[in-house]
Amino acid sequence: MDHVPFVPDDFTVPLGLVGDGFRLEPLGPQHNDADYAAWSGSVAYIRSTADFRERSWPPAEGMSLADNLRDLEEHASDFAARRGFTYTVLAEDGGDVVGCLYIYPGRDEPRVAVVRSWVRADRLELDGVVRAAVAAWLEAEWPFGEVRYRSGV
Repeated sequence: MDHVPFVPDDFTVPLGLVGDGFRLEPLGPQHNDADYAAWSGSVAYIRSTADFRERSWPPAEGMSLADNLRDLEEHASDFAARRGFTYTVLAEDGGDVVGCLYIYPGRDEPRVAVVRSWVRADRLELDGVVRAAVAAWLEAEWPFGEVRYRSGV
């Protein structure tokens, strides 16, 4: 089977999005401490959402800061290689990490975008705002024929 790229070679991948009360930027090692603090304080909530209910991340037992750094490095590598795109969700007011957005190809359908996101338990008001803005952004600016964005708690 021939390799099917997730996005066309001539597609310029957006480096962010500014929405109502948040902004996105590519997730990378520079976010390690803030990313770790954001998800590790909200594990039970994140695991209860539709996007993560049946997934192994975040691990209920937690993980080390060093393991989190390796995870962020893998996401940054995927972004650079155009295999998948992970963005940190930053609060517009001060830039605290309040969540994360993952855009990866479907396992059996490489041109279908499977999208997952989470926000910290103390920033739930941003969940619907982020989801709506991202859905519109993906439709308007990305080359996907289909986007599967799970929603709801």
